[in-house]
Amino acid sequence: MLKKLSDLREIVKKLPKKKLVLAVAQDENSLEAIITAINMKIIDALLVGDKIKIEQIAKENNFDLSKTTIIDEPNITQAVAKSVKLVHFGEADILMKGNVSTSIFLKGILNKEWGLKKSEILSHISLFEVPAYHHKLIALTDVAMNIAPDLNAKVQIVYNAIEFLNKLGIKEPKIAVIGAVELVNNLMPATMDAALLSKMADRGQIPNCLIDGPLAFDNAISAASAKHKGIKSEVAGLADLLLLPDIEAGNVLYKSFVFFANAKVASLILGATAPIVLTSRSDSKVSKLDSIILAAATN
Repeated sequence: MLKKLSDLREIVKKLPKKKLVLAVAQDENSLEAIITAINMKIIDALLVGDKIKIEQIAKENNFDLSKTTIIDEPNITQAVAKSVKLVHFGEADILMKGNVSTSIFLKGILNKEWGLKKSEILSHISLFEVPAYHHKLIALTDVAMNIAPDLNAKVQIVYNAIEFLNKLGIKEPKIAVIGAVELVNNLMPATMDAALLSKMADRGQIPNCLIDGPLAFDNAISAASAKHKGIKSEVAGLADLLLLPDIEAGNVLYKSFVFFANAKVASLILGATAPIVLTSRSDSKVSKLDSIILAAATN
């Protein structure tokens, strides 16, 4: 069982080194994280972007780029395209977003000829080390990609998450479907979806997991809270994954974990043929490094 994000470092030590490509690589925080990962012998790196700007950033920050390969492409759209193609054609194992808007980055990933989409939808997952949730890591999905997923989209998000968690050694992840309350209410669509997802898992329609919901946040992460409310659940207080009702709830909870709970986080885009590192602009350099390590561990 993974208890800390640093546990991932022990996993990657046992795996072959991966090759990462940074799209639009003129990004200080990303470059620093990549150089650290290179020095840890986790990855080799291809830097696609404006060579002059990349080298200027390196000079200003004393970054050693000698172990990287720079592919000069000042045009942002073309830099994304070249980066995605490197992964598509097997010349790199991991794609990472640099100094480029998410919309341009995703447009390249979704290209029908040389893109990376594998599943019905792409989804975002974040793996947190929360001090108050002391016994193991906990994941959130989807906090950055799907705005207001319907039931079918939530099923696909769950499939993506199960595959991801399996790669981390969690064979039957416990998934809490979050709502404002723990009771089904036809005026609250999130609770209706939660009940359906739970029943689908019970009957094997969504295999290899335990799903319970709707669960309010306190019930999902606290067995004592669930007991106090008379909720009998194999998931409550033991959740490996919180499935959020929409992007707004996810985004708020993500940032609450980071800024109020002093949580550490690593994030990826799932549903592609290779791990994709896409972090928030407010994420720390450590988060970017941990996201690279997470990508290498689940490749």
